Amino acid sequence: MTREAGRGGSSGAPRSVDVARLAGVSQKTVSRVFNDEPYVSAEARRRVLDAAEELGYRLNNAARALASGRTRSIGVVTLGTALYGPASLIMGVERAVRDTGYALRVVNTMEGDSGGIGGAVDSLLDQGVDGIVISEPIDDGQDGDLAARLDVPVLVLGAPPLPAPRALAAGVGADLMARTATEHLLDLGHPTVHHLAGPRRWYSARDRTEGWRSALIANGRAVPPVVEGDWSAASGHAAGRELAGVGDMTAVFAANDDMAIGFIRALTESGLRVPQDVSVVGFDDIPVAAYVSPPLTTVRQPFDVVAQEAVKRLVHTIENPRADPLPASEPPVDLVVRASTAPPPARTPRGRRRGTGSRPSAARHGPALEGGPSAHD
Repeated sequence: MTREAGRGGSSGAPRSVDVARLAGVSQKTVSRVFNDEPYVSAEARRRVLDAAEELGYRLNNAARALASGRTRSIGVVTLGTALYGPASLIMGVERAVRDTGYALRVVNTMEGDSGGIGGAVDSLLDQGVDGIVISEPIDDGQDGDLAARLDVPVLVLGAPPLPAPRALAAGVGADLMARTATEHLLDLGHPTVHHLAGPRRWYSARDRTEGWRSALIANGRAVPPVVEGDWSAASGHAAGRELAGVGDMTAVFAANDDMAIGFIRALTESGLRVPQDVSVVGFDDIPVAAYVSPPLTTVRQPFDVVAQEAVKRLVHTIENPRADPLPASEPPVDLVVRASTAPPPARTPRGRRRGTGSRPSAARHGPALEGGPSAHD
């Protein structure tokens, strides 16, 4: 079924003049209705909205921005990935934006596309968004180019701030969380902690490595070489096969849960037990972490808390352009202790592990263990 555009015989999408003609009002009244301006009677407003619905009219966002200075929309640039951390954070941002009453426009980029972020930002600016959230976890060297294009408030999540006039930054506290995970293992009595890191190009991988390293240095411990994975369980498995032969390794902090799970599998295949021989801590608290064997000790990221505060700060900057930005707070740290961590194994005077043929008693575990799913999970 075709519709005669604008009832005036013109081709293409209906225009505001067509709405005005059908509603029997001026074009200025149509503009006032769609920009929520005063001085429009309830009857005229109803006629305009009815006419717009009948014609299938949608206000052009760029035109609305020119007329009112606002579209009440926020754009989001995010890496198109199924990884649990970035995907959960962007879901939190979507919920937070909608809670503010702003419309949401999302543009996904792809890893390895050198012009992806810049193109996504340009697309959102062309749509007249009032502010932009950049949730791009990878360093692609475009910061300077982006800053020159941005004339709206921009919030950068989990990465250094952009050198733009109204730029905000919101960290996810990855360095502090990684430090907490490492200190948990040190508090259990492990002499040092090995680290299975994420890809160096990812800001979160750098933050977690820095948190791990700073914890070891602050406690006067040796800093072992970093083994780098790619966030996948397969890369964790490969790292586990590599490190299984390191005789003095008793504790490992993995930069995400998937790599930790693959790592544990490789240790088991090599004849080592977790946590009796090697303790392992992950990061993220993915849904399956409480159900693997053994249940994984990990750091739970507060995605919704971070997103809600970050979006609140962005909206404040949009709506109060002359006011100082709201201060950022440090995200909470939630270490979920389960059965994959325990004190290090006893050693003979020659440094060889002793008692690998029997399971340690529950009394050897430090903090109370979360052995499986609970209301907290």
